[in-house]
Amino acid sequence: MGAVIQTLPTGEPVLGVTSLDGYLYVLLANRFSQQIEVYDVDACHLLGCLTVPGLDVARDIVACGHNRCVYISDSSQFHVSVHRLALPDATVTHWLVRDVPYGLSLTVTHGVLVTCKRVRKIKEFSTDGQLLHEVTLPEDVVSPWHSIQLSSGEFIVCHGDCDDPVRRVCLIGSDGSQVKSFGGPPGIYTGSQQMNVPVHMAVDRNGFVFVADTYNKRVLLLSPVLTGVRKIVSLEQVSWRPVRVHLDSDRRLLYVAENNFAEYAAGRVAVVSV
Repeated sequence: MGAVIQTLPTGEPVLGVTSLDGYLYVLLANRFSQQIEVYDVDACHLLGCLTVPGLDVARDIVACGHNRCVYISDSSQFHVSVHRLALPDATVTHWLVRDVPYGLSLTVTHGVLVTCKRVRKIKEFSTDGQLLHEVTLPEDVVSPWHSIQLSSGEFIVCHGDCDDPVRRVCLIGSDGSQVKSFGGPPGIYTGSQQMNVPVHMAVDRNGFVFVADTYNKRVLLLSPVLTGVRKIVSLEQVSWRPVRVHLDSDRRLLYVAENNFAEYAAGRVAVVSV
């Protein structure tokens, strides 16, 4: 099991976390002012904040070293877009997704992979917003939250909302067909085979999958063939619900964004040694 070595200060709910070049970018729920906090990854000191003009209902964030930028998904009914924040000058551009975007990740060719939950689609865009590829997911992959492309061209997809009959992590072929899956009917604080709203993932260089199992208040580690391995972050290690994960493979650190939705709106990021 991983060890929580540090926790960033509690503040607004966290909607995403990513890192690049020694900086940690934390996406906050505040739509009216500074939405991204920037930390030093070594000391976890707050260095400053960034504002993304036009960002309304943020959902996720991912950084791209190849294109020197940060992408943020925006699921406002008026925008349904991805914002591109160029680094280091912080110039912002955006493009329309046409469907409501949720989770973000990078493709093996440095494109942007956007998961569109309501229409069960994965869309790949170039760094300047050109639609390159689109995959429609099988009907039983209900409410997909987040997708990651593997080096094989296949996709790992986590899906299942509170009202859905199954909540799983699936391996999807490049043509959109389902290859295998992990999970099934929802389970509350029970065996590792049962998840309850898996919403976000990270994949390491060996193909192991870290899954934020939100309503079970834990992060699971699955093998490359989607068999359960172990809890990497347990109910006892987090105070609230994990909603986003980001893996820094070089430092072997997993950043877990957890939010408190029960009594008041608050969030923070736990730093876990893995």
